[in-house]
Amino acid sequence: MKTIVTILLVSLAFTAHAQKHKLVKLWETDTVIAVPESVLPVGNMLYVSLIDGDPWGADGKGGIAKVGTNGKVVNRYWVHGLNAPKGMAKVGNSLYVADISEVVVINIANGKVTKRIKLEGADGLNDVTVSSAGIVYVSDSKKATIWRIEKNKPSLYLENMQGVNGIRAVKNELYIASGKSFVKADNKKQVTPVATLPQGGDGVEPIGNGDFIATAWGGWIYYVTAAGNVETILDLTGEKKNTADIGYDAVKRIVYIPTFFGKSVAAYRVQ
Repeated sequence: MKTIVTILLVSLAFTAHAQKHKLVKLWETDTVIAVPESVLPVGNMLYVSLIDGDPWGADGKGGIAKVGTNGKVVNRYWVHGLNAPKGMAKVGNSLYVADISEVVVINIANGKVTKRIKLEGADGLNDVTVSSAGIVYVSDSKKATIWRIEKNKPSLYLENMQGVNGIRAVKNELYIASGKSFVKADNKKQVTPVATLPQGGDGVEPIGNGDFIATAWGGWIYYVTAAGNVETILDLTGEKKNTADIGYDAVKRIVYIPTFFGKSVAAYRVQ
């Protein structure tokens, strides 16, 4: 009997730990979003990068959509003429958008492209983040590098970051999804491990308490604690939906998920 009770207690403890965090679905758009790769919340608006073609093709089919934080599609193609846009960051009154080999700067007020910052040798620009000091960082998944852009002048920042995808600047550190390795780099470029993900990471977003939400493109979302513990909190593989570069509202604790080939954006609350 003692053995049975012990097993039951261990089982209950494991279940409680496994269910520590979860995502509760709030809404999902219709399947009218043209291959959404990244979502960036700004106020009551979600800016969504649209590939709408070859994921790495310079075909001019890409753009940016606008979706309300209530799930209403405001403009399915607010910006036209990009190639395969992916990660975005808000810098002042502009969006900085990764687009294969250049960062496209877009005026948020009118949707006009104001600048194209060419990154010489770049071929697979993926995610974008901006530090509190206004420094922009961009990952290149094909070249395993991270670029630094200061006052619109690019320079190579980190190399040999295999599988690099999602990046997020937090204070003086840069958090990086590099394949299954979730790491951070300080302002001296010293890289240290944070956690190991079950699958290669895509989007990464800080919760605000030292923890992170991370995604794997194949359909998984993970909760990563500051101590490096990883918990799967959403699995959409059964629905054949992707989970690309998420956006996160830290105040409302809402995760916005671009489903890529699922052609929708979905909102979930973290509990």
